[in-house]
Formats: sequence, structure tokens, C-alpha cells
Amino acid sequence: MTELEIIVLIKQVPDIEKVRFDAEKGRIDRSSAPAETNPFDLNALEAAIQLKEKLGGSITVLSMGPKQAESSLRDALARGADKAILLTDGRFAGADTLATAYTLAAAIKKLGRFDLIICGEKTVDGDTGQVGPEVAEFLGIPHVAYVSEIREIHQDKLLLVSDMGDKYLIEVKLPALITVTKDLNTPRLPSLRDVLKARKKKIEVWNADTLSDYGDLDGFGVKGSKTMVVKVVIPSEKGRKGIIFRGEDAAEKLLEVLRENGLVS
Repeated sequence: MTELEIIVLIKQVPDIEKVRFDAEKGRIDRSSAPAETNPFDLNALEAAIQLKEKLGGSITVLSMGPKQAESSLRDALARGADKAILLTDGRFAGADTLATAYTLAAAIKKLGRFDLIICGEKTVDGDTGQVGPEVAEFLGIPHVAYVSEIREIHQDKLLLVSDMGDKYLIEVKLPALITVTKDLNTPRLPSLRDVLKARKKKIEVWNADTLSDYGDLDGFGVKGSKTMVVKVVIPSEKGRKGIIFRGEDAAEKLLEVLRENGLVS
């Protein structure tokens, strides 16, 4: 079997446990929390590394974001990726999932040959699960979402388990794109030696002009976005309300409340 050329899409996201939301602007205040690699993307990278260890080949990690996203790319290099590319440009800013996928697809077209694209099932900041399948549609290749197991890999196809509530066994021809769940694997941690080596590796930086031969500039960023956030509503956190019934008629009072709430007839 020929060696696999694998592309892994990763995103740097704020620590979702600490981040604040700016309700007035309708967006996440990314400066309010430290940044980290999207956890689901680490499962995607681990899947790529395991395939590379088994079959040989190379792994390219691709990310769109601000300059600081280089830290996530270096982490990916330390874990086992061979090449890293950052798409960063003010013209990419404000992209919805469609414009994000269009930009990533343009970069993949520039890269050229590939056999498999692997993404996390979703990002913790957006939680849509849309970008991976949209990239596949822009590239005109088949895709399988929510992959929880890679059963077999052959010269030109994969046999996968897709977990969408029920589990489905799916065969997909390569080149293809898959999105993976956390059940697929446990991401490894890089060694100190690999971290130090990754610091010296080059990260390619591409801007909108770099991709102009592979996509319409009006398809990037805000210009290419078909949706916009009008308002963000943060639900209030309400604790449970406890009622204590005392006295000889406690059972009758409880029954009355249950009836009032339609819980008993």
C-alpha cells in the first residue's frame, strides 16, 4: 500500500470553562481565557499519527486563526505531525462556518495531493459540527461524520464505524474526509524532547493572497459569510428549589403540589 498523505484540521479555542461571553457584541470574548487546541482535534491528530505509524506517510496540520495559533501548531508538530500551515489574515476574520470551510478548502487545493482529511467532530467554542463536512463538499469528496472506530484501511477505502446514536458500519472511498469523536482514541502527550524539537521547526504562514488562485477573495471572512450572530442570550443559572413538608398532613400537601404540576392525576 502506498503511504498516506493525511491532512488534519485543527483550531485554537479559548478554555471554554473560563471564557466569558460578550452579549452586547454577540461573540465570545477570546481574551478572557487562555487558549488551547480544540480537544476533539487532538483525537483527529492522534488518529492520523496511528495511521502513519501503521502505514507510513506524512501528516500536515492546517489551522486558520490569529498569529497566536502557532502554539497549537507547534504542539501538533511535537505530537507527531510533519508539517504545519497557519492561515492568518485580517480578511479571514469574522468568518462563519461556510467561509471558514471555503478558506480551508482553498488551502487544501493549494497543498495538492492528499488521501485523507481528519477533523474533530466539532469545536468547543462553536459546537456546530459543520466545518468538516462543508470542507468535503467544497472539495467534492465523500465524508463520514462522528467516526468512533476505524475498522480497516485498504488501498483505496476505509471501513469505519459512525456513531450517531446508533452505530453504522460505513465504507468510504479515498480521498475522503472524516470527523472523529473522543471515543476513537486517547491522544498522546508529547515528550520534552519532541517539544524542544518542535520549537525549531518552520510553520508556513499563508494569507488571503496566497490562496487567491484557489478561491475567490470575496469568499473569505465576513464577505463570504452567509450567517451572522444577531444576539447572544446567556441563560440564567437557577438552582433547584426545595420544598419541605412537615406535619401530619405532609403527604397530603405533597400530593396537592404534584397534582397542581400535572405529575399525578
